[in-house]
Amino acid sequence: MNRRQLVDLMAAGRPALGTFVNLGSPLAAEACALGGAAWLLIDLEHGGTGEDALLPQILAAEARGVAALVRVETADRIRAGRVLDLGVRGVMFPRIDTAEQAAEAIAHLRYPPEGDRGVATYNRACGFGLDTGALDRANDEILGIIQIESPEAVTNAAAIAAVPGVDVLFVGPRDLSHAMGIPGQVRHPDFLDALGQVLDAARGAGIAAGTLAATPASAAGYVTDGFTFVGVGSDSSILAGAVADAIRTIIDTAADNATRRQKEIV
Repeated sequence: MNRRQLVDLMAAGRPALGTFVNLGSPLAAEACALGGAAWLLIDLEHGGTGEDALLPQILAAEARGVAALVRVETADRIRAGRVLDLGVRGVMFPRIDTAEQAAEAIAHLRYPPEGDRGVATYNRACGFGLDTGALDRANDEILGIIQIESPEAVTNAAAIAAVPGVDVLFVGPRDLSHAMGIPGQVRHPDFLDALGQVLDAARGAGIAAGTLAATPASAAGYVTDGFTFVGVGSDSSILAGAVADAIRTIIDTAADNATRRQKEIV
C-alpha cells in the first residue's frame, strides 16, 4: 500500500489501521503485516534498535503489501534522508510545535525545488540507479506525518495542517497528556478538548487525523470520533499483552477447576 492508496482510503472516511513496530524484528513486522495492518510504523525514536535493523523490517512489510513508515528520532534533514533512501513509504516527525517547524520537516521529504532532500540515485529508493523515473515520482509518494505532542502544537494545529505535504496530524497521547499536566489521562475533559481541536484542524485542511490507542476498544472509539489514521499498540505491547492474558486465563481457569472439584468431593 502506497501513499496515494492510504490517502484515498482515509479521504473516503475509511480508517487506515496499523501498529507501531519497535522490537527490531523482521519476523514480528511480518506477523503484524499478516494480521491485516494497512501500515507498520518502525519506531526509531523509542524503538529497541536503530537504522541497522530498519531494512529487514521494510522488506518484511513490503513482502506482505503493507506500507512501511518510520518515525525518525528528530526532524533533522539527515534523519529523514537516511530512511527515505531505503525506500520507506512515509515519515513521522516527532515534537513539531509550529507551522514553520512542520514546513521545514516536510521539506526534507521532497527533492528540490520543492524541498531539500539530498539527491542520489544509487540507493534502494531509486532501484540502485535502474529506476529512471524514481526522482520524478518521489515527491508525490511519501506520506508526511506530523506529531502533535504539546499544548503549543494543539494551538497551532490548524496552521500546521495547512502546510502543503502534511498528510496526517498525529496526536501522541502520552507526550501530550504529560505536557498538559494530566499524565496518561486520555479521557480527561481537557485532553478530549485538545483531541477535538486537532480533529477539527485536520478536517478543515482536508487531511487525516491520527493517534495511537492502547487497546482495540479505544481504537474503535477514535475511529468513531473521526480519526482515520489509528495505531493499535505496538508489536511488543501486543505480544506482552497476549502472553499476560494467556497466563491470567490459565491461572483463573485452573483455580475455577480446583474449586469445582473440591465442591464435587464434598
